[in-house]
Amino acid sequence: MEGAVCIAMAFPIAALLALPGAILGRAVALRSVGPPARAGLAALLAPLMVLASPRQAAPSHEVVTTVDIDAPPAVVWRHVVTFPELPPPREWLFRAGVAAPLRARIEGTGVGATRYCDFTTGSFVEPITGWEENRRLGFDITAQAPPMREWSPYAEVNPPHLAGYFRATQGEFRLSPLPGNRTHLEGRTRYVVDMFPQSYWTLPADRLVTAIHRRVLRHIKAVAEEEDHP
Repeated sequence: MEGAVCIAMAFPIAALLALPGAILGRAVALRSVGPPARAGLAALLAPLMVLASPRQAAPSHEVVTTVDIDAPPAVVWRHVVTFPELPPPREWLFRAGVAAPLRARIEGTGVGATRYCDFTTGSFVEPITGWEENRRLGFDITAQAPPMREWSPYAEVNPPHLAGYFRATQGEFRLSPLPGNRTHLEGRTRYVVDMFPQSYWTLPADRLVTAIHRRVLRHIKAVAEEEDHP
């Protein structure tokens, strides 16, 4: 399943990269005058020229997702800092093996505390950097769970190809009071995709982060409203 997902995601790029080579090969094959050595040499050297170009640091991207909650900020805040077990995921993305959030817990209080967001593949470690009670919770992400769970007959598989290409670096929740004792909640995640071309791979990465945000925010909304309206 994971292989099929990866092939489907990479196919547009592979097709674009293969197209110039196919056109060049066709042109060389149709040439009727002169040896094709120069054109063939250029085709062979093109990948080396790409590899020789200086590599720049991958840019950071931010995803913002919002929800309005029928509960006051003081109630919502408690379920932002920690939240109980989420129900099993129903979204096809998570059922296919993508890491799904399960719960959040914290050790300590305020700036310097460490929050853990547990996923189906492991835990994100989140040292708290911003603590404005009932208003804002900010944190760095110093360790993260693998992005996917490999389907395998073995109990535990940690393939290296899943590591390092997607890195969540920072997260934040912002709470704003609304009329009627309600709350506007924003979830923010900053991340880096270290795969070329970044402009392409950020599209599925944005969708993945948004799906995670929605799952968490819907859960916070449900438990906060249940507490405020028992």
